[in-house]
Amino acid sequence: MKVIILGGGVAGLSAAHELIERNFEVEVFEKQETIPGGKARSIPVPNSAENGRLPLPGEHGFRFFPGFYKHITDIMSRIPYKGKTVLDNLVETYSVMITRYGKPPIVALNHFPTTKKDLKAAIEGIFDKNTGLDLDDIEFFVNRIWQLMTSSYERRKEVYEKIGWWEFLDADNPKRGDAYRELFVLGLTRSLVAAKAETVSTKTVGDIFLQLIFDTLNPFDGVATDRLLNGPTNDVWIDPWLDYLKSKGLVYNFNSSVNKFNVAKDNIQSVEITTNNKTSLHKADYYISAIPVERFAELIDDDMLKADATFRNIQALSSSVNWMNGIQFFINKKTPINKGHIIHSDTQWALTSISQEQFWDDFDLKDYGNGKVKDIISVDISDWFKEGLNGKKASECDIDEIKKETWNQLCKSVNTPEKTILTDDMLEHVYLDRSIEFEKITHTHHERSIEQQIKQNYMPQPNWGQRFNEMHTHFKTINKEPLLINKVNTWVLRPEAFTGIGNLFLASDYVRTNTDLATMEGANEAARRAVNCIITQSKTKHKLCKIWDLHEPFLLSVLRRKDKKNYAKGLPWQKEIPLWARFTIFIAKILARIIKLIRK
Repeated sequence: MKVIILGGGVAGLSAAHELIERNFEVEVFEKQETIPGGKARSIPVPNSAENGRLPLPGEHGFRFFPGFYKHITDIMSRIPYKGKTVLDNLVETYSVMITRYGKPPIVALNHFPTTKKDLKAAIEGIFDKNTGLDLDDIEFFVNRIWQLMTSSYERRKEVYEKIGWWEFLDADNPKRGDAYRELFVLGLTRSLVAAKAETVSTKTVGDIFLQLIFDTLNPFDGVATDRLLNGPTNDVWIDPWLDYLKSKGLVYNFNSSVNKFNVAKDNIQSVEITTNNKTSLHKADYYISAIPVERFAELIDDDMLKADATFRNIQALSSSVNWMNGIQFFINKKTPINKGHIIHSDTQWALTSISQEQFWDDFDLKDYGNGKVKDIISVDISDWFKEGLNGKKASECDIDEIKKETWNQLCKSVNTPEKTILTDDMLEHVYLDRSIEFEKITHTHHERSIEQQIKQNYMPQPNWGQRFNEMHTHFKTINKEPLLINKVNTWVLRPEAFTGIGNLFLASDYVRTNTDLATMEGANEAARRAVNCIITQSKTKHKLCKIWDLHEPFLLSVLRRKDKKNYAKGLPWQKEIPLWARFTIFIAKILARIIKLIRK
């Protein structure tokens, strides 16, 4: 039986992997011209290689793999790589850092302490006197998290899905301090794929945040709370993956755009695809759409709506997207700012970053670019619609302005009066994700063509000062690859993997999954669900793909069951703290007093 998969990103490759291993004939059509992986891809920076060296490694955005990820890491364990597997290319981080303008950073351990050094780091992170947090704010936040932990799954899905994170944490209350909003309300959501605290559902943020807490507090499973790849994404994951699947018979077509589904008798009869500027019809027994929600919505026509009226929900959902794109600063000095992720909490454009070289043991950066690069600060820009230090939104800036302003915010965030970490003379090259494009909207005597703008993205940076004094706002910024965000009460719009069209299935991050977030994990889980539908409908005897639930401690199950009964009776959540939790709180308070005395 043949399956056509539309989209060759993580979801498409995941579906192909599961099908190929079950002896299906699989053909994938991907829109990118030469690079597989979709939004997970890394990118050789054009025109950056000098004197026979390799191009600098750019990224659509940095990758991270929390400990609770099960679906994507399972498939990575089945991809061979140099006598091992791709899963072996994941390395552990140690801490998370929160930086603030003009203040010392806050550094917190991101795993259960197992050494004296760990314990010291954990205590200092929890009781850091520089947080600016009020004890009342901390207590309120802890109570809210306890409420999430002990609420039934039914209450989360039917109540918290309809409440925004901002509202749930009472962020509008004037009693709440600025530090509370920056660290607990905004800071947490910035690390969750372009999620905005004002609009993201409490269910989504709450479920993922609880997973991170449970990972951190679990000393037994041996899996790190957070992991990163030990090299450029395509080098150590995507390319070996595609090579493996091709060796098993996968046909993978680049530069392909889907034009139309031809529907008759509630089935797809064929799909019209343009590959390398040639348009033709392609037929298969089954079809999987692994393309983004906004692209699939454009393909929905009257024939598809007649077969499945719920496609209208996907059309409505397609507006629930936002921008989160990467920019890399290639610098001439090793600068491991933190051994893990950094949340730049005060930055206007909601920056998060990672210093990559410290995790890339087998990649010598002197073999890339001009030979002078010694580290890469990989940054994600999550808020493109708020004015920066330059008074402009990222969505209103041209390439040069985006690079300059992001660097300025980054420097202001990590540099303190006591210590300067980043300086302009460290810059060798800057690369902005090429899915950000620019449309000319005005004309001035300083006008530059779109081609010149794009070329500038690929060339080493000249002196900042001369250049940016000449910039004029005459380009409209366009994002060709936005991300789905989980807005309040959009779960009802999200589809299952199966559809009313008998041989069409959906495998993308907008499909309903346990993960419930637009991530590689969510994409992989959606792919497994689509493949399970094909296995079942084809009546083959292949084993179904495994689907994991989010893990929550058994200790809390009694309280969740009690809340389930209360919810069924129409009762609100009721605070109840068992003896073991009271004892933990008691110990924590004693520890806090001891730390306070030591600091004095």
